[in-house]
Amino acid sequence: MTLFDGIYPFYPQQRKAAGFDISTIIVIVVFLTLACSFLLIIPGIRGRARLYWTLRVLLSLFVGVVIVVVQFTGDWETGWVQANTSYKSFSPAQVNADIGLHIGLAGVNITLRGNPVRQINETIDYNEHFPWNFGADYDHSYSQGLQKGLPSPILYVAEKFTAQSPCAVHRQYRIAGHYASAMLWVAFCTWIISNILFSMPVLIYGGYMLLVTGAFMIFSLLSFSTVRNSPMCLIQIGTRTLHVAYGGSFWLMVAIGLICFVAGITIVAVHHLNLDLLKTFFDLREDKAEEHQEMPEVFINPHVMNKNLSPSQPSEINGI
Repeated sequence: MTLFDGIYPFYPQQRKAAGFDISTIIVIVVFLTLACSFLLIIPGIRGRARLYWTLRVLLSLFVGVVIVVVQFTGDWETGWVQANTSYKSFSPAQVNADIGLHIGLAGVNITLRGNPVRQINETIDYNEHFPWNFGADYDHSYSQGLQKGLPSPILYVAEKFTAQSPCAVHRQYRIAGHYASAMLWVAFCTWIISNILFSMPVLIYGGYMLLVTGAFMIFSLLSFSTVRNSPMCLIQIGTRTLHVAYGGSFWLMVAIGLICFVAGITIVAVHHLNLDLLKTFFDLREDKAEEHQEMPEVFINPHVMNKNLSPSQPSEINGI
């Protein structure tokens, strides 16, 4: 036997356990830092405006973090099945395991977890990622999985999404994920613009940009939904069939898109129906602005002014 890429062929391979996505953690930490920074300064805001500021800022940050995070999640479509299946090629050994399929915008994650985890003297706990975003080679990742000797259920499911597979879904998922991601980045930009307009303040245009943000979210959902136009091949594992359905990220985007639509329509409607109420919510009342613009009263002692005036200049202050 010769050493190939640090691995001896036909020997048990080092297993890859499920882990956290680093990009998702970084995005969440950044937005949590912004939220905590705001909570530190919120005691300095007095009165009912403190509640309005808290509601607006936290809701806005929640929308922003969702737009970014869902681009790195792998549960736009998900499916699970528990079945008795072969574990390795050319081996009659059967294992009972949960097989999970998690489809995201940038690729697919396939999980395999034994019931129990320890079977046939091995720990069965895998989470393998196969990317298909532009710049990545899905078929190359699949070939690497073959070389590493991944378990048969993972390779079987991954093979369904290769470019050469008779299922012919690789191109649809790749293009749909690419355009859905592009729409979400545009939505993130319009979300930033809406916050800038609210702070200028140009409230009605901020409401319009919220509507645009919600529209691009819906466009991303429609773009990803186009993969349903192509029938999905049956994924038969043992005697069970793995079915996929829309996952948490998809329905979260539906909810956030509707929230942006409702918030945008509400701001535009209140701007035309009751502008004072809208300014109160955004802490932009006219009486507060007039306080800052009002000049302070100046009291002048007329006797002092008379002494400073020359005798040839008439004194008009005495008539005040």
